[in-house]
Amino acid sequence: MNIRIYLLPETGNFYKANLHSHTVVSDGKLKPKESKEIYKKHGYQVMAFTDHRIYKNHEELNDEEFLALAALEVDINEVSSERLSPTDKTYHINLYDTKPEYERERKEKGICPERRYRDFDYINQYLEEMKELGFIACYNHPYWSLQNYDDYKGLKGLFAMEIYNHGCEHDGLYGYNPQSYDEMLRLGNRLWCLATDDNHNGYPFDHPLCDSFGGFTMIKAEELTYSAIVDSMMKGHFYSSMGPEIKELYIEGNELVVKTGPVQKIYVMMDATRCYRKVAMPGETLTEARFTLDGNENYIRVECKDENGLYANSNAYFLSDIGFEEPETAEN
Repeated sequence: MNIRIYLLPETGNFYKANLHSHTVVSDGKLKPKESKEIYKKHGYQVMAFTDHRIYKNHEELNDEEFLALAALEVDINEVSSERLSPTDKTYHINLYDTKPEYERERKEKGICPERRYRDFDYINQYLEEMKELGFIACYNHPYWSLQNYDDYKGLKGLFAMEIYNHGCEHDGLYGYNPQSYDEMLRLGNRLWCLATDDNHNGYPFDHPLCDSFGGFTMIKAEELTYSAIVDSMMKGHFYSSMGPEIKELYIEGNELVVKTGPVQKIYVMMDATRCYRKVAMPGETLTEARFTLDGNENYIRVECKDENGLYANSNAYFLSDIGFEEPETAEN
């Protein structure tokens, strides 16, 4: 009997999350309560309020059906100290607080980094200090930030990076960046990927340039509590999406099993020129695919695409980390 390795947990519930949002606390147009209300109406249960350079714990917004994560977005600009110039490279990093009651006064006084662009020793030391304070760090929208491989190859200690940023998609049709994620994985980095809105709400909700409700993360947890949600985030118990569902993801024997909502393509990406793929015939859709693993994949990640051109992505899983061993084939 084959043992299943669950890449997404077998038990628990999926909670829809926007893990990158801005309000009037920094440069957004909505008050935190207004943002909560509209996102809750659109089926979200979790929201990280990542206002620029300002740490806030909006615990007053929490109820049985909604959870606000304490967070902020920090930056390290190449040239300018404050506002970005049009050609200013920058690191934007979301910090999610896993222990909001720990050193709260210090966090509220200010924990922004110095402007020491591409000083990897300093940046990684800063990320380690933030980890000691209880934060997990996500590296945001490298394409929008005018960055390339040399700018991010030395980053360490990240919990995740954005694979899709809905606001950036509106800014320049460059919100989706799987290549940057794969480049970090090929360097051996163990990190997850997020799809986010990065909403500032400069346009009405019915406007085609509205930057809400386009990128989200589906977190699977046992309950909608702060500790359960951040625990699932740290363990990678989630997937990112622009629309399609990934319902189940597990390995059984030497088969990777993917169960989804209706999609046209299910691909398994890895650190090789090859990939595994299953594609629906014209006019049809897929809801399940099985792929045989040979044990030489190093890491695998699932990428799905629906009829509207929208993607869902699993996190990347290194086979050596999840205990995968190719079953021995019996000799005839």
